[in-house]
Amino acid sequence: MTLSIASGAFVDGGIIPGRHTCEGEDIAPPLTWSGVPAGTQSLVLIVDDPDAPDPKAPKMTWVHWILYNIPADVTGLAEGLTAERLPEGTREGLNDWKRTGYGGPCPPIGRHRYFHKLYALDNVMQDMSNPTKAQLEAAMQGHVIARAQLVGTYAKSSSR
Repeated sequence: MTLSIASGAFVDGGIIPGRHTCEGEDIAPPLTWSGVPAGTQSLVLIVDDPDAPDPKAPKMTWVHWILYNIPADVTGLAEGLTAERLPEGTREGLNDWKRTGYGGPCPPIGRHRYFHKLYALDNVMQDMSNPTKAQLEAAMQGHVIARAQLVGTYAKSSSR
């Protein structure tokens, strides 16, 4: 089986519902995955937007959510997941609002793509005390045994 990630809120390539954005409740969408390979010790989830600030002239990738050391036997995350309800052992990284936790789509202009990237690692990482995406990706080097992604799109009501 191949590692795969899905959401009950939107299909791959589909529109992320408003409730999961800054125009709604700004809560994390439900996510499920399967096909975690043998030898996986932990999982990492990174949600980011490579279209910031403008999809016609992107200048950066905006990080919306980072979770690492998700236990290998966990098969998903509930809608609206908060720090208090993270699976035991799971750690958070800093998003580009310089805080932990989920920050939903809130594009200033145009329709953006939001990549929900899941990585299976052959190790459990040491507590990195709220790492950035770059710090986490550096620590993951040589430990990724599988990866999957789910892409959702979103444009604010005023820019649709």
